[in-house]
Amino acid sequence: MNHFYRIVFSFGIALVLIVLPLTTKAQAETIAVEPISATEFFKLGVEETRSDKYEQAIAHFTEAIALDNEFAAAYSNRCLVYIQLRNYAKAVEDCTQALQLAPDNVEAYLNRGLAYYRLGNYQAAISEYTQVIEQQPDDVRAYYNRGLARFERKDYEGAIADYNQALYTSPQRSDSLVADVYNDRGLAQLMLENVPNAIADFSLAISLDASNHRAFYNRACACHRNNDYSGAIRDFTLALQLDSNHAEAYLNRGLIRYEVGLQQAAISDLKTASKRFDEQGNTPAYQQTLALIERLQQVLQSSDESAYCSIRSTANFS
Repeated sequence: MNHFYRIVFSFGIALVLIVLPLTTKAQAETIAVEPISATEFFKLGVEETRSDKYEQAIAHFTEAIALDNEFAAAYSNRCLVYIQLRNYAKAVEDCTQALQLAPDNVEAYLNRGLAYYRLGNYQAAISEYTQVIEQQPDDVRAYYNRGLARFERKDYEGAIADYNQALYTSPQRSDSLVADVYNDRGLAQLMLENVPNAIADFSLAISLDASNHRAFYNRACACHRNNDYSGAIRDFTLALQLDSNHAEAYLNRGLIRYEVGLQQAAISDLKTASKRFDEQGNTPAYQQTLALIERLQQVLQSSDESAYCSIRSTANFS
């Protein structure tokens, strides 16, 4: 699932390089070295975060905290870096500390919610997003992310309610973000067996963002559930045109092709799926797909032999 949330830094950064003239030894003794302040370490951390230098950013935010252990923004920004590094437990710790120092820090609630979500603690994530909504009732990020967490808890109706609120409060959002909301609402509709509504939502997502391969893939699954096999094959094909590494799309298209009698095309798709799973290091899926190919090939071979025997028994050989 995609998540959209905002990374907000407390300061803009302007780095100024100062070149000092050469000095004599006597002059050097009179020059005092100014210690780096907590704020300066913080600014370095922000700049390094923007440059994706996460380990250095962690080090400098830590230096800032060592000099000022009540520096709430340093904890909050270090939390963001820990999320980028997938160290979600550390991210929760830093967001918690930031909120103890600045309880109105909405961004810290959002990011702690994301860390909880990534840890699989969906109820805690829901609580964080609810806290944001209580402070900022029009925060589309909180509604959307809470919907994602509710979906993971199989509260599909609650997820749809949150997605609806996200759509209602996001008239100025980009088409691609609104498309993501429609796509995820469609998934919740599909889980509730509301297949026509799901297809309608996936179609809305595609109309807003024709490069949204997830929406094509999901609509293909919905079409198959609706017994629209040609529509399913069409949408899996479109999804693969946008993302040729999508192993599951090859797998599912192959299964549907086999189901409608396109056996050779089906085997080709399954072989490509197994290759993609192997490239992605998904060993269980790779092995299961190879086993499936072997079974289907055996069925085809058995069918061919039966057909040959039937033709031979009815033929008039002289």
